[in-house]
Amino acid sequence: MTTTNETPADSPVPAAAQRISLPDLAPDFYKAMFAVERAARQGVDPVLAELVKVHASMINGCAFCIDMHSTDALKNGERDHRLLSLPAWRETPWFTARERAALALTESVTLLTEGHVPDAVYQEAAAQFEPAELAQLIALIITINSWNRIGVTSRLSPAAK
Repeated sequence: MTTTNETPADSPVPAAAQRISLPDLAPDFYKAMFAVERAARQGVDPVLAELVKVHASMINGCAFCIDMHSTDALKNGERDHRLLSLPAWRETPWFTARERAALALTESVTLLTEGHVPDAVYQEAAAQFEPAELAQLIALIITINSWNRIGVTSRLSPAAK
C-alpha cells in the first residue's frame, strides 16, 4: 500500500533538477552553438548525422540528446533496431562500411583521452568520405560532443513521455 508521499514502484523517477540554463544566462553562446550546429551538419546525410549524434550521446551519457536525436533519426527513416544496436554496432550486420567508419571515428573523437584518433580509424573514414564530407563529419562529431557536455553539465532532461 502506498501513501501520498510514496511513488509506486512502476512510476517513472523524476529527473534531477536542471542546474543552470545556458540559453537564459549565456544567450550569445547558445545562439552561437546553434549556428555551429547548422554549419556542421551541412552536406551530411541526415540519417548518418543522427546515427553519429545518438552514438556520441550514448557514449557521453546525455539523456536529453539521446532522446532528441533518436526521435529525429526515426523521423528521418532510421529503424529502431539499428538505434538499439548502436552500443554493439561492430557485432551487427546492420551498418554499411561508410556508417561503420563514421561510428568508429565518432568513438575515437568522443573518447579522445583513450588513445586519441588512431591513424587506422582516420584512414578508414578518409577512404569512405570525400575530404569535404570528412571535414563536415568531423565538425558534426565535435559539435555533438559540445552539445553533450552542455546537456550533462546543465542536467538537461528529456521531457516525460
